[in-house]
Amino acid sequence: MLPILERELVGKRNWINSNELLDFYAVSQSTPGIIAVNVATFIGYRQAGFAGGIIATLGIITPSIVIISILAACIGTIDKIEWVRKALKGINIAVAANLTYGTINFAKKSIKDAFAVFLFLAAFFAVYFCKLSTLWIIFTAAGIGLCQYFYVNRPSKLTEPKDRKDEQ
Repeated sequence: MLPILERELVGKRNWINSNELLDFYAVSQSTPGIIAVNVATFIGYRQAGFAGGIIATLGIITPSIVIISILAACIGTIDKIEWVRKALKGINIAVAANLTYGTINFAKKSIKDAFAVFLFLAAFFAVYFCKLSTLWIIFTAAGIGLCQYFYVNRPSKLTEPKDRKDEQ
């Protein structure tokens, strides 16, 4: 969904920029529900308030509900047709290519320095080799990001204006 969301929301409609999409996407991954639905709800709410959030959510789930309902009614006979099985294999390959494309674009926009590369590699190692839950990876990365913000890259305080008496 990320490439589609980027093309539609950033490219065509210009409702948000790429960084905002990445933020919405990251929050959507850590909240319950389907990522695309969560992003649509955030964007709809941002564009038109509460009603926009509801309309965007309904707009993104309705086609899936219709298609799944039709497929569910026919699933007993469809999965026995050879050309349908081959078509589904082709769709799986297309989905894998689309996910790879989205992941690479997401990584290009998110990994900006050596520390981000380290976090990426550590998260990959923890998920792939150590089989840790992605939930723990998300919480840990959020904690590290907050620590970095508050303790390493703390925003500098605004300097107070000089007193008029000091200028004279």
